[in-house]
Amino acid sequence: MTTSQKAPEAPEAGPSQEAPAREPFSSLELSEATSKGLADMGLSTMTSIQAKSIPPLLAGRDVLGAARTGSGKTLAFLIPCVELLHRMKFKPRNGTGIIIVSPTRELALQIFEVARDLMAYHSQTFGVVMGGANQRAESEKLQKGVNLLVATPGRLLDHLQNTKGFVFRNLKALVIDEADRILEVGFEEEMKRIISILPNENRQSMLFSATQTTKVNDLARMSLRPGPLHIDVDGEETTSTVSTLSQGYVVCPSERRFLLLFTFLKKNLKKKVIVFFSSCNSVKYHGELLNYIDIPVLDLHGKQKQQKRTNTFFEFKNAESGILLCTNVAARGLDIPRVDWIVQFDPPDDPRDYIHRVGRTARAGKVGKSLLFLLPSELGFLRYLKQAKVPLNEYTFPAERIANVQSQLEKLLQKNYFLHQSAKDGFRSYLQSYASYSLKKIFDINALDLAKVGKAFGFSVPPRVNVNLGGGKAPSGTKRRRGDLDDEEEEVWEDMPLGEGADDDDAEAVMDEEEGQQHESKRGAGKARRIETLGKKAVEKEKYRKGKERKQMKQSGVQWSQ
Repeated sequence: MTTSQKAPEAPEAGPSQEAPAREPFSSLELSEATSKGLADMGLSTMTSIQAKSIPPLLAGRDVLGAARTGSGKTLAFLIPCVELLHRMKFKPRNGTGIIIVSPTRELALQIFEVARDLMAYHSQTFGVVMGGANQRAESEKLQKGVNLLVATPGRLLDHLQNTKGFVFRNLKALVIDEADRILEVGFEEEMKRIISILPNENRQSMLFSATQTTKVNDLARMSLRPGPLHIDVDGEETTSTVSTLSQGYVVCPSERRFLLLFTFLKKNLKKKVIVFFSSCNSVKYHGELLNYIDIPVLDLHGKQKQQKRTNTFFEFKNAESGILLCTNVAARGLDIPRVDWIVQFDPPDDPRDYIHRVGRTARAGKVGKSLLFLLPSELGFLRYLKQAKVPLNEYTFPAERIANVQSQLEKLLQKNYFLHQSAKDGFRSYLQSYASYSLKKIFDINALDLAKVGKAFGFSVPPRVNVNLGGGKAPSGTKRRRGDLDDEEEEVWEDMPLGEGADDDDAEAVMDEEEGQQHESKRGAGKARRIETLGKKAVEKEKYRKGKERKQMKQSGVQWSQ
């Protein structure tokens, strides 16, 4: 569990490791169109969840499946769905024959992409609907006939209730993916209404969930026919993560956390790395800081508009190397190829979140590595990981190998107003997020030395911040109102449409005009309030000062050395 070893600076190169004796897709007697699509995708053999799920699904059985992230679950339900449409010779005039419900826009978009590749040689139509987009354009596509539809719950319910000409009476299969996640983010009532509206006569259903909770079982009873086939490939494994994933942790005091992260990223610039943080503001600050000191990074978090998130997702997905800083918005379900390292700079407080994070690498039999940062006071978290069947080794980083850039960091923040403000927001958000952890005995806000924590954010003296130490996480299954906690991740669940045949450029071009107008309205109102309070002259002076500081920021430079 805690064997100590020197931490590798980069993963060793080597051939992909795959489980022995994997069954070929050719054994399934799939249609020629599907077989050609799989061949173009470079796939010839099945993962465990695919081998266990596809044959009974092709035979018409209902399935309740559990599989770890990165197991190939998406194709496990897409192949039977596409084959069903092919066998029944669905045409656009027949309407929607398959509905796939996904909890988030990113995951829905990913399923849509896989479906597009798989259906490249099929004549059936496919599309995806998500909230916040031009509903009229979506309605027109549905009226023309979308045979396979990927949707998020809120927008799907909206179309089912309000779109005239949306033909779903011929529905043959319903897929609920990441059912536990759908319920976690508060779509329980929407799912009940969706299931009550959809026809259930001769409808095949499949539900996939990483965890089996009471609410998931209730949803399964509502959506599946009696006697579904239970498939749990995780129960057969001795570990909760794939065998091709090398996992380690490092014990690092608060004041040296950024120095170690800086050193690690500097050594792995040619690799593909995802770094997880606990709050949006912390991602924002570290992204600005690292880009400023010539470590190029991308950032992804729930406070960004969907267009920005989509652009970032595709840029990192298609890159051969790069660094992505993110919150848990990217931790579940998203399939980003060739990720070498997962770094959990801020640990989660639930082993399930840890497992979902590291699931972004070592996918589909490929190798990968992960590194977890822990404070000395957080070592008790290892017990929970051990109980969750997560194998970890302790990594050690020699002190002389860690770049000591602390003085440069502090000088930079003293000179740069904007980075200083961003660091202050990140510092406050980190503390507020820490205070909300459920494992209070391990992640104890009162045990933190705030002066040392401030050092990691670049402060020689920690700033005064207003931290709500009484703040806690909302109960599972409830939705937070936007703005309840500034530092916690705001996931705007649905606001980007993609229809049949849409491409990446279409995805990136879509923007929620209504949200933009509301933002402009709020910004104008804020400026009016400042003018009313301070006077117009004072506000204009403030604008001039900030513009001057922005110019100075570009001109100033600090030499970062090791």
